[in-house]
Amino acid sequence: MANALFLFQRRKARTRTQLRKKSSGRPRLSVFRSGQHMYAQVIDDAKGATLASASTLEKDLKKGLKTGADTSAAAMVGKLIAERALAAGIKDVVFDRGGYMFHGRVKALAEAAREGGLNF
Repeated sequence: MANALFLFQRRKARTRTQLRKKSSGRPRLSVFRSGQHMYAQVIDDAKGATLASASTLEKDLKKGLKTGADTSAAAMVGKLIAERALAAGIKDVVFDRGGYMFHGRVKALAEAAREGGLNF
């Protein structure tokens, strides 16, 4: 029987494959969630470059957070990534949730990024 990591990697690969088919050249807003922190990157897959990034490890965000692993922290990362993407001239992205369910912290980050001005 397949272990949890293998199943997660299959979900992640399936999500990325579908995103590549439907992205039509837009950059990808990729989310990574660990047990203690949240990370987000806007990636241009054609160039293989990160255009903007944000995480709960940054000193600006870390000061105002109780922990980096809750929905309020994820929402702050979502707002910050939206600001940085707009400053880089990126308004339209595709949302890459990886192998995670669109629920909890991932959903909070996505909604905050939408409120910040990103379209996906």
